[in-house]
Amino acid sequence: METCSNRPLPHLRAPTLDHEPHPPPRRASRSAARGAGAYRRRRARVLLRRAGGALRPRGRAVPEHRRPDARRHGARRALTRGDTVLVAQPFSARLYVVLGGVLRAGLTAMLPDPSADRERLAECCRQCPPDAFVGPPKAHLLRLLVPAVRRIPRAFVTGRWPVPGATRLRTDRGEAAPVTDCDADTPALLTFTSGSTGAPKAVARTHGLLNHQYRALRNALDLRAGQTDLVTLPVFALANLAAGVTSVLPDTDWPDGFDAAPVLAQLRRERPDRLAASPAFAERLLAAPGGTETLASVERIALGGAPVPPAFLQRLRDDAPAGAERTAVYGSTEAEPIAHVAASRVSDADRAATRAGGGLLVGTPVEEVAVRIRPDRWGTPIGPFSEEGFEEETLPPGEAGEIVVRGAHVVPSYRDGRGDAEAKFDVDGARWHRTGDAGRFDENGRLWLLGRCGAKVEDERGRCYPLSVTAAARTVDGVRRAAFTAHRGRRVLVVETDGPNGTSCAALRRLLRERLSWATLNAVHFTDALPTDRRHDAKVDYPALRRLLDDSFDEAFDEQPISA
Repeated sequence: METCSNRPLPHLRAPTLDHEPHPPPRRASRSAARGAGAYRRRRARVLLRRAGGALRPRGRAVPEHRRPDARRHGARRALTRGDTVLVAQPFSARLYVVLGGVLRAGLTAMLPDPSADRERLAECCRQCPPDAFVGPPKAHLLRLLVPAVRRIPRAFVTGRWPVPGATRLRTDRGEAAPVTDCDADTPALLTFTSGSTGAPKAVARTHGLLNHQYRALRNALDLRAGQTDLVTLPVFALANLAAGVTSVLPDTDWPDGFDAAPVLAQLRRERPDRLAASPAFAERLLAAPGGTETLASVERIALGGAPVPPAFLQRLRDDAPAGAERTAVYGSTEAEPIAHVAASRVSDADRAATRAGGGLLVGTPVEEVAVRIRPDRWGTPIGPFSEEGFEEETLPPGEAGEIVVRGAHVVPSYRDGRGDAEAKFDVDGARWHRTGDAGRFDENGRLWLLGRCGAKVEDERGRCYPLSVTAAARTVDGVRRAAFTAHRGRRVLVVETDGPNGTSCAALRRLLRERLSWATLNAVHFTDALPTDRRHDAKVDYPALRRLLDDSFDEAFDEQPISA
């Protein structure tokens, strides 16, 4: 994503699908954001791989008639610059075709969370009414089931099969339309927060912000042209496309219906240099037959989207040959990335701090952001501040509070300002973002994550953040996942175990109460599976957890708190 003097738009060239001989030919629809200069240098490089095919930039080795361009087959006549297009395309190579065509035409791509239910999708459409709907035939069922989607005035269908009332997006058979001229403030992507703590908020990324985000990710992950990356995180895939890194899309439906075997086969066949995924995705690969050996062959693994347990990061490092890198990336929807840490930088003393309730080390902030720790006043609007007043309230290393960030790739405002009062504030005119996460800096300037401010437990025993407890619990053998919350005035730890491991629940409960004595738990409960988010299958769904506690656990099983 490179800029030209007055055209900060990440200029797009529509890649094409270069099939292997065995699959049946199909009309190509694959695209991505590319810098104009980078494109000229990499025009013959494969951009995306999937089972049975590879996606390349338009070049002499690829048939010219197979270049997709949304402006050349119906969408151009129906839509105008600045219109919003709801893209209901699953995570696939075709998704990037649609994104490329949309951005190329000066439109805004609206990407709702794939895990969102109908009610949440309807809320997203009410907040930001789209001008058009694009998706495969199956996605068009939403037009029947969700009134807010049905009211979208224009519809387009991708793939081979027609849909009544929708215009088919077809492969461009003529010369590619010119890139629409946009400035840095032109909206490009519209996504939404998970809404786990309330209504989803619309996050608008401009072309300029996407360029800054790409540079931050490129530097943090050391992306290099010519590398190959098996990637499950869409924002990382976009950065790959801009950097000239080939993205291999996993041969599985994640997180639904996950099967590790074909993904491991892909890794062995494609032999990528990199893997970018959520920790839950990598954990399932590692647990599958042959997973340890296969992952060890990947030179660089970057994990993000959820907290990465230190023990898991260390295991990935221990299984890998010398020189291999294993990195945890911390960020949020509004600010990605914020910090990162390599497994080689996590010491025994750091792991001991996690066991003692010190939280999760997420590393040194990236150069592109300023990070501060402020008193935790989550839920109450703050600011504006003068620079002097802001620095006076900033907490020193060692003290826990709310993590706030500022940077060129940090979203400065939500769409129409909805949510700004609770999550944004100004310091002498400079916009800062409140992450809603609690954390602290250590004496070495490294950031430690403690959990969500809104999920903290505060009672007569003091304040306790959830990740400080669950990160410590996950260092105990037999604990796969854990969640800490207050339930009916009691401190409760809910544990999902690794399965049969020779340790009884009673013995594991005693061990947890002993190791976590500083958390003064009232009860430790066990469950077959903790409820998690559908986006990454990694973060605990706390509203669902509280319902589980209400339905399944009785006060008769509670235990008295242990004094620290």
